Amino acid sequence: MSPHSSSPLIRPEELAAIDGDVTILDVRWRLAGPPGIESYREGHIPGAVFCDLNADLAAPPGPDGRHPLPPAAAFESAMRRLGVSDARPVVVYDDADSTSAARAWWTLRYFGHRDVRVLDGGMRAWTRAGLPAARDDTQAGEPGDFTAEPGGMPMLDADRAAELAGRGVLLDARAPERYRGEVEPVDPVAGHIPGAVNAPTTQNVEPDGRFHSREFLRERFDALGAVEGVPVGAYCGSGVTAAHEVLALEIAGLPAALYVGSWSNWVAGPDRPVATG
Repeated sequence: MSPHSSSPLIRPEELAAIDGDVTILDVRWRLAGPPGIESYREGHIPGAVFCDLNADLAAPPGPDGRHPLPPAAAFESAMRRLGVSDARPVVVYDDADSTSAARAWWTLRYFGHRDVRVLDGGMRAWTRAGLPAARDDTQAGEPGDFTAEPGGMPMLDADRAAELAGRGVLLDARAPERYRGEVEPVDPVAGHIPGAVNAPTTQNVEPDGRFHSREFLRERFDALGAVEGVPVGAYCGSGVTAAHEVLALEIAGLPAALYVGSWSNWVAGPDRPVATG
């Protein structure tokens, strides 16, 4: 693995061929469901350490959103505890469509790690490839030496997201019915940021959870107005699925900024406008 590779993805066979010098983080998580650690204990990639999205990849919920960015010192401490080091490659995965893995990828990249990959297809792809699973509670060996240096990926706040919706392309990664304001199962207000374009992350992946090809994703985002030379950003409910959008855009060769606070931060401001339909 090299920080200069053009793809942020890695295939199961490629990961299995790496001889030990890699940190593997299992980032299984669901918005409403059993804790990811339970799935981890039922079977995970040998050597993988469980990374808790809520505790390790986000600060406590509040006005900044349901999954705000953690302070640099807290993130650095969490990653060192998990064995992450600056010079050692990191592979992250989950067992869904790489949604929570994408949040781990983005957060590590934002805080300066240069060699982070997402296992394409996650645990399902690993299992389909006939590769072994472990059922122990793997603990990191020696603590890592990761140093968190913020700014490695572009990020938006509410004001910049509103500006981008007018002068560029702001993608709303949520399901169409949430974008339109027909339902809102989590946040207190339904709708979307005025000017945002709906781009559900479910359309970024194949039925088996692997990402579509670079060419497919490039055409998808081109049709939404996200083209080279146009500033692009993404948001969702709390900055998790939007990280998946940013990852898909990266695969397509289109850099994009993440609004980490996303809709849960947007609606915390009572004077911010809301669009529906």
